[in-house]
Amino acid sequence: MRKLSTMLLLARCGRALVTPAAAAARRGRALSAAPTSFPLSSSKTVKVEYGGAASDYAGDLLLLPFWSDKDIDVGAATIAQGWDAAFGGALTELAESQEFKGKKGESHVLTVPGRLQGVRKVALVGLGPKDKAMEGYAALGKAVAEIASKEKASSVGVAAPSRSRDAWTFGEHVEAVALATFEGCYVDDRFRTGDNVKNPPKLSSLELVDEPMSVDDVSPDDAYAASLEEGPQESVVSEAAERARAYAQGSAFAKDLVNAPPNVLTPRTLAIAAVELAKEHQTLDCTIKGPVECAALGMGAYLGVAQGASSDNEAQFVHLTYKRGVPKTKLAIVGKGLTYDSGGYNLKPSAGGMIELMKFDMGGAAATLGCASAVASLEVPDCEIHFIVAACENMISGEAVRPGDVLTASNGKTIEVANTDAEGRLTLADALVYAEKLQPEAIVDLATLTGACIVALGDDVAGVFTQSDELAAELSSASKKAREEVWRMPLPDAYEEQIKSKIADLVNVGPRAGGAITAALFLGHFVEDVPHAHVDIAGPVWNGKDSCATGFGAKTMAAWVEARAAASDFGAPF
Repeated sequence: MRKLSTMLLLARCGRALVTPAAAAARRGRALSAAPTSFPLSSSKTVKVEYGGAASDYAGDLLLLPFWSDKDIDVGAATIAQGWDAAFGGALTELAESQEFKGKKGESHVLTVPGRLQGVRKVALVGLGPKDKAMEGYAALGKAVAEIASKEKASSVGVAAPSRSRDAWTFGEHVEAVALATFEGCYVDDRFRTGDNVKNPPKLSSLELVDEPMSVDDVSPDDAYAASLEEGPQESVVSEAAERARAYAQGSAFAKDLVNAPPNVLTPRTLAIAAVELAKEHQTLDCTIKGPVECAALGMGAYLGVAQGASSDNEAQFVHLTYKRGVPKTKLAIVGKGLTYDSGGYNLKPSAGGMIELMKFDMGGAAATLGCASAVASLEVPDCEIHFIVAACENMISGEAVRPGDVLTASNGKTIEVANTDAEGRLTLADALVYAEKLQPEAIVDLATLTGACIVALGDDVAGVFTQSDELAAELSSASKKAREEVWRMPLPDAYEEQIKSKIADLVNVGPRAGGAITAALFLGHFVEDVPHAHVDIAGPVWNGKDSCATGFGAKTMAAWVEARAAASDFGAPF
């Protein structure tokens, strides 16, 4: 019944979800690379399991991780104590001869003569300082994928993270290794052919093996010795691996969306991707609103931006709802969805304007839908989450909005368009008004909103703007769990004067200085009574070195949803 109601809605929307191919057929010409469904990158399934003793392991590759602390063993403190003895001192000689220091990212690979103990190759991997354990274990997972790919290994064993009495800590460490491994196996070959295809690693299984130690080998006070008596923790590893898989799938979905070229990922194919995601998960329900329905809701700011695009790439307003159990918390996540941003009549320059990369201007939408994928896969209990994207293109045509035009948003506020390249905040304005009407407990929006935020925080850190100290703390905590860095930015009241218009209620752009702040203050005018945070991901959405999407934000938002849902179980105040 739920899926049927979705299809009826799409039919009622008229052109709300006409596929690009169908639209092209009506025009009597083919549309380059136009899919009838959104193409996903090929997914690599890696089995993660808890193995037995290291002496029994047989596979293509064995990874031995070392910390960089210099006061133990061969110049490094290992989480796999006892391995050196099992290999007759060979590891000590290797570490000393190659000056292995255990630095994060450092690795050395040996081919084992005669497949000692059934292992073909052994690699020493550096984790860095032990006081940064989560970073170290993430580096270990990355090394698993990279070395397995280089060595063409399908089966990999790795010394398990040191167990302690705290199964939760152990699970977190395993999750960090598994997540980084899964993400390291991501390869996007959708738009390559022939010899240009970069196949994903052959890696099919990752086995966490124990250290060849007994209780007698360690101090009675050692937490690891106590854990040996508890036996293998298969269930902890299994749960951690599945959690990591859900996060990795959400991140991969976000990457697929951002990496897709703008002639493939149009507003319609973005909407199709959301519908297809809902078909995969019974806890997700999807509705799509076309321009007519959006106009009926008074979304003049959003539709003002969208009106410059061709009729084949018209606006698509996406609303995914996740609901499981009896909701104890209700949240809204809004993503900026500019599938291509030319800048409009304030055209982006070809030199330094990144106009050729403006497919990533829907990175906020990608993170939002990626979060929906992760949350649905995790089956987060007893919550209701709304994922909202106002998708469109910002183009130049006879219909396009002009500098100096005045638009009216759905909350009645009028906006002077001083710069057509400050369009994302206009689409978000109506999306935020829509989100607040759903009466959530909190709203977070994610957007590649300003170059000013990149100037302030660089390419790797997102800016968080909110008046709520609690919401800022929650997002900071979630980002640490996801290992996606954010930094809280100020919202001084004095800057409000800079977005006041002489002829309307607001102007869509302030002066150059403090541009990220005035953009965030502008958005604040469209959320009145609900705690709201704006996350500017313009910097970390794209890896310029590798020229690919990062999926930034999907994991942080999923971690935030999980934390809010867990807090509601204990009656924690919001």
